[in-house]
Amino acid sequence: MIAIAVLLIMLAVALFSAAAGGGDIPLPEILGLTAVFAVFFGAGVYIAAVLGILGMLVGLVFSDRPWWGFVGQTLWAPSSNFVLVAVPLFILMGEILLRAGLSDRLYRALNIWLNRLPGGLLHTNIAACAVFSAISGSSVATAATIGSVALPYFKGSHYDNRMVLGSLAAGGALGSLIPPGITFIVYGLITETSVGQLYVAALLPSLLVTGLCMLVIVAHGLRRRQERPPPLPLGMKLRALLDLGPTLLLMLLVLGSIYAGYATPTEAAALGVVGAALFALIERRLSFRLLNAAAEATARNTALLGLVILGAYLLNYLLTAINAPQVISGMISGLPLPPWGIMLCIIGLYLALGTFMEGFSMIITTVPVIFPVVTALGYDPVWFGVLITLLVEIALISPPDGTVMYVLQGMRPKPGGPITDIFVGVTPFLLAYLAVALMMLVWPAIALAPLALMR
Repeated sequence: MIAIAVLLIMLAVALFSAAAGGGDIPLPEILGLTAVFAVFFGAGVYIAAVLGILGMLVGLVFSDRPWWGFVGQTLWAPSSNFVLVAVPLFILMGEILLRAGLSDRLYRALNIWLNRLPGGLLHTNIAACAVFSAISGSSVATAATIGSVALPYFKGSHYDNRMVLGSLAAGGALGSLIPPGITFIVYGLITETSVGQLYVAALLPSLLVTGLCMLVIVAHGLRRRQERPPPLPLGMKLRALLDLGPTLLLMLLVLGSIYAGYATPTEAAALGVVGAALFALIERRLSFRLLNAAAEATARNTALLGLVILGAYLLNYLLTAINAPQVISGMISGLPLPPWGIMLCIIGLYLALGTFMEGFSMIITTVPVIFPVVTALGYDPVWFGVLITLLVEIALISPPDGTVMYVLQGMRPKPGGPITDIFVGVTPFLLAYLAVALMMLVWPAIALAPLALMR
């Protein structure tokens, strides 16, 4: 699907570029590339390989410049960027926390405080995902970690299984939106936007999404009129705060150092790794085996993401060399529509792509083309970074190809039900995400006001 989507973008670019240049449209070459990538799609070729090979073919077919002389420099620039070092560090921090068992304590403590709300334990799913997202930076890691802890609690319970899975999917998707989300780092790298400013601008939108998801659960609980458990003693609630201590301290260490201006996101990620290791040591779980397993998982995920970024950079470099982004930017900017109308079209495009494209690939393949259009319309790059991250979150829980939903489906106890249970359960939460995206379009200050205050 990704190969086909990228190919269609390239096809449109080639046609518009040829038309704008007044030359002949190279239809045989375009049709040949279409056939090649239809074969790639059918064979299930890896995303990184698809992007890299597509970039080389675009250069060979459409460019008359010796682009191969610049490939090394083009690929070296993103791979040596200091900001990108934060990605493996945040992944390593989350892997250590997962293996140290802090997620169990987090879930139990939040359950003690939230179980009396209408919807009961479903609120714990959202809250635990939101808190863990603030130290994880990854939606898939958040969904996998909290899902592994939460699903046993609901076994044999009276809760609607679809809402359980839907709330876990919606909460897991928060992993990229709540700082320190890795998606912001990738967007900042591509567009040369401050990652620290993106983290500040994401505060209110992430709180809005979390609040609306919990409102969905309240409405569900009131409709079903579930019997609420008896109140727990205050002493038990206060003791539960001790279980929240490690997670909250780690949040303060990572996010506090960024917002206070004491550390860059990369430096804060390094502090987070040290803090996670210290908490694992306090829990008496720090061992060479734990560190080795965490490092292996981190290397695997980082290599996968790094190859995708390098392939996309090559493709973006060659598309820029044939003036594709400039042609598309001028064409869209010249449409007889107001800026908000064009932004609605862009949002609709990302919602459509999200039904069959993975989040990182969607950002890497489209932002270099869409970003000049957005800035030409007068929109703030930081605001757009938060909006596109929110749209990526929607992609992660959009049927039929939402990554987070397939992670949860694989974790369901056997015999598990059909994945359509998750599709149905996540639908009301999808509406909450869409509502925040539209609110950001109407009131950009939702993202920009905190940034103005920090300045």
